[in-house]
This record gives sequence, C-alpha cells and structure tokens, in this order.
Amino acid sequence: MDTLKVELKNYKELMQEYIKTKDEQSLYQAEQFSKQSMQQNISPEEIINVHIEALQDLYPNMPEYIQSSLSFLLETMISYGMAYQEYQSLRERQLELKSEISVAANMQKTLLSTVKPERKDLDIGAISIPAKQMNGDYHHFVEDVDGTLGIAIADVIGKGVPAALCMSMIKYSMDSFPEMRMDPDVILGSLNRVVERNVDSSMFITMFYGLYDPDNHTFNYSSAGHEPGYYYSKEKDEFEEINPSGLVLGVSSETTYHKFTREIAIGDMIILLTDGVTECRQGDRFIEQEEILEVIREYAHLPAQQTVEHVYKHFERLQDFQLRDDFTLVILRRNV
Repeated sequence: MDTLKVELKNYKELMQEYIKTKDEQSLYQAEQFSKQSMQQNISPEEIINVHIEALQDLYPNMPEYIQSSLSFLLETMISYGMAYQEYQSLRERQLELKSEISVAANMQKTLLSTVKPERKDLDIGAISIPAKQMNGDYHHFVEDVDGTLGIAIADVIGKGVPAALCMSMIKYSMDSFPEMRMDPDVILGSLNRVVERNVDSSMFITMFYGLYDPDNHTFNYSSAGHEPGYYYSKEKDEFEEINPSGLVLGVSSETTYHKFTREIAIGDMIILLTDGVTECRQGDRFIEQEEILEVIREYAHLPAQQTVEHVYKHFERLQDFQLRDDFTLVILRRNV
C-alpha cells in the first residue's frame, strides 16, 4: 500500500481531470497506472481503496449513501481478490503439472518406442495414437535370431500416468526376456507374474502376443483377456475373429495361458487392435464390428502402413477428431 500512497496524488489528479473533461488521455494514464499496479502485484481491493481515498479528498462532503456504496464495493473486492489469488495459484500449479506431464509423455514415447521391422516375407503396418498425452496402449515387435517375429499389443484398464507407468514396466519386462524364441503362452505367463507382484490390484492389463514363424508360415498366439483380433483370408475375402481365451494379466499368479496356431497363406492378414478401435463412437452410436472390417477391407489393397493410417483417419473424422480412447492398430500381411 505504501507504493500506492506515493501515486495517490497523481491518481487523484487524473481522476479529477477526467471527471471535468472526460479526456481520453487521462484514461490512458489510468491504464498505465493499472499496469504498474499489476507489475507490483497490487490487489484489486488496494486499487479500490486508492480510488475511495482520492474521492474523499476531492469531495469531502460526499453523501453518506455514496460512501456506503464505496465501502460495499471495497468489501466485495476484498473477497474477489482472495478468490482471484487462489485461482492464480491453482492455475500456476496446473501449468507446472501440465509441463511435467508433457515431459513425462515425451519420455514415455521414447521408452515405449519400437522399431517396425522391414521384411520381404511380411508387410507390416502399425499405428498407436494416444487419446490424451499419456498412452495406455502398447505395441512391440521382437525379431528372434531364427527369423521369427514376435508381436505384442496391450492395453491397461485405466488411464493417465499410472497406466503409462504400467506400460513402461511391461516394456522393460519384455526386454529382459532372453533373445531366443519364446512361445506366446510362456511370455504371457511370465508377464502375468510380474504384473501380479508389481501392479496395484485395481489395475489390470490385457495383452495379445503372437509369433510368426517364417519357416512354416504359421502364426502362434495367446491372449490375456485382450480385444479379439481378426484373420483375413484373401482367397475367401472373409474376416474371421481371433479370440483365444485367457485371463487379464495381474489377477492371479497361478493363471496359465494356452497357445493357438494358424497357418497363414500368401496375401492373408492378421489384424490386431485395442478397444480404442472397436469402441469408436459416432455421437452416441457405437461403431459395429462389420463397419470396422469394411473400412479395413476398403484400404486393404494399399501397403499395410498406409492401410492402418487410412483406417485411423477414417475413424478420427467419424469422432470429430476427438479420440475417446487410445487407438492402436497393427496389420501383418504375408507377402511370400
């Protein structure tokens, strides 16, 4: 307040000049006074108090009702000032948190990054788009020394930072496995024990793991409660659901998983996805399975990477460019 007392005389003169002349120059100088007050972190009620003191000096015989109204205004602005300071404090903390989440999201993107293999025998497309900054979906490719290709796709039942941390744990658990062929049922069993020991009991992870064998062109796979995938037969031009049974990761350390095998012909596709694809909505209407498959069929003549990108853009437009859930789609097509 001491700072404002120094300016009180100038403020009083500005106000007196404006009352007499309505000169815009006085308004401009008053605006500068406000800016200086903001820089000095002066509260609104202090400005009002300066105004009241200046009026009392200029008009010592002000009617009592005007003085009462000014006192009422001052009390109102005191409450406003306290609320505004609290709002500003919350806003600053929110901005700090947003910045920290942005850093964490970039770190997660780096930590969970996977290299999509370039192979002659397979055409591979993969896309994973988070609905928010942190991604609760995960996909990963593992090429074994004998040429087999492992594909993992997972989804945390939960969102935000905890889900992202879970996915980071899954990634590093998988990286710790020996660099040799491991059957999908064995991998899910190992991950299940890791999740059961290290993840809060309120969070679960669904996961599908498949292994493509280039020697006999088979796809071995197991699922831990994950969204069903699809097998596309080029010869029949038909989709078939891939829905192996299996409990989500983390429920019980005693859970066992079963391996299934499917032969893959030239031109056939394996389609893996998360519920961010199957639970797309147009307004209040959920997209039907047949519609998803028809969109995939529409773009299936393109290279696999272009196919998944076109499918994503289709459903992004359908949802008015506002994803309700993380969107992950992986397609494998046998070339030779």
